[in-house]
Amino acid sequence: MTRSWFITGTDTGVGKTFASVALLHALRSRGLAAVGMKPVASGCESTDAGWRNDDALALQVASRPRPDYGDVNPYALPAATAPQLAARDVGTVIDLATLLQAYARLAEAADAMVVEGAGGWAAPMGDGLEQCRMAHAIGGEVVLVVGLRLGCLSHARLTARAIAADGCRLAGWIGNRVDPDFERVDDYLALLREALPAPCLGVLAHAREGEAGSAGRALQLDPLLGT
Repeated sequence: MTRSWFITGTDTGVGKTFASVALLHALRSRGLAAVGMKPVASGCESTDAGWRNDDALALQVASRPRPDYGDVNPYALPAATAPQLAARDVGTVIDLATLLQAYARLAEAADAMVVEGAGGWAAPMGDGLEQCRMAHAIGGEVVLVVGLRLGCLSHARLTARAIAADGCRLAGWIGNRVDPDFERVDDYLALLREALPAPCLGVLAHAREGEAGSAGRALQLDPLLGT
């Protein structure tokens, strides 16, 4: 059976893709066929192959076996704004059934699926489509990426409560040092460990996207895999 995790964040810009790619590499290091997905991506560039999004491309490259881009990112939207607005701009309706069909094709060849949401948990994927619906459809297990910066404690606690209220399970969280100058980071990590009802899977150093592969070694997968 394919194991799946829906990756969300305490906000936009907290490093969900960096953490998702690190998680893919960590899963692959366990000998698992691990595939990433970015169901809806706004902020895409036009290429000879069609609209492409950097985050989705990073997930595609980190996946083994290598999936088709169209399944990794079924909805590639040009405008770099909220998916609802980006979809309206081009007259597109984000359809959950279409997303799940692409997910099913990816999952056929995968032991583990890493599905990255858009923005924070409460940001809709499209008009009338909350992220929790996609999360429920793939198993309801959520990994929260916490951007370690001022305000993260409140954002993380509120997000954890919202995940539970939406009937999903917070399987773990990853700290990401998005602000290298953030003071008392260890104290904040201690507070987060006390406050969040799920284990910390690791803390990622402030780094570039290209370093996510090595960052995967900082993640502890036992809580996710039950080993």
